[in-house]
Amino acid sequence: MNPESQLTALGLTLPPPPPRGGVYKPVVVVGNVAYVSGHGPYRGPDDYICGRVGAEMSLEEGKAAARQVGLAMLATLRNELGSLDRVKRVVKLLGMVNSTPDFGEHPKVINGCSELFGQVWGEENGIGARSAVGMGSLPGNIAVEIEGIFELA
Repeated sequence: MNPESQLTALGLTLPPPPPRGGVYKPVVVVGNVAYVSGHGPYRGPDDYICGRVGAEMSLEEGKAAARQVGLAMLATLRNELGSLDRVKRVVKLLGMVNSTPDFGEHPKVINGCSELFGQVWGEENGIGARSAVGMGSLPGNIAVEIEGIFELA
């Protein structure tokens, strides 16, 4: 099943593509590779999931925020490429978690995005290489920021 059909089958609704927060391009395509700028857990106009994991947010709330980042990334990819069917596979994700210094479960938080992409593209093409790190702060106090590299068909 292609990614667009899979979104429908999963009953997923994408948010609108997030607005730019600075001077950059949301997606840069070089050859058959799409580089997606860092995204936050965007739900709609002026609506982001904010907070620090390990303080006002639990691990599960952080994981849900990472899933929301994945949905925002899908919205941007669709908007920039015309269709998610142009994406062949996830190559690499970098997940950054706004967390307390003693929080150490960053990979479990970023699983929220990785699991979503695994559902959309299947395990073979939806799960790529990945890094997950903790940050002392993120822009606007968002809970999670993720950037990605995708191979295009």
